[in-house]
Amino acid sequence: MPRATNNPASKRRRKKILKMAKGFIGGGGRLFRPANCQVWKGLTYSYRDRRRRKRDFRALWIVRIGAAARMHGLNYNQLIHGLDKAGVEIDRKALADLALADDAAFGKVAEKAKAALAA
Repeated sequence: MPRATNNPASKRRRKKILKMAKGFIGGGGRLFRPANCQVWKGLTYSYRDRRRRKRDFRALWIVRIGAAARMHGLNYNQLIHGLDKAGVEIDRKALADLALADDAAFGKVAEKAKAALAA
């Protein structure tokens, strides 16, 4: 009796990988074994970078807030500490957006932080 290899399922599995590898360079997009390696590597990177993106954006916001704070006579730590003491609850994403888009409003927030630090 011949060995059963469950050909339909195997073909489906290979087609799924090759579909995911569409557009890859060279054999990585056409041949199963290199495509399989490339796809798994890509999935690993995408898993890692979904977490990394959060870190990268937070770092970007902190740099923007720090630069804007220095223009108003504070450094980043003083600004955040002053806002905490003043009871202003604004997240870093919104604060960075404010620093980038509306300098006058950011100046008012910085003044509030300065007043809280002085008190």
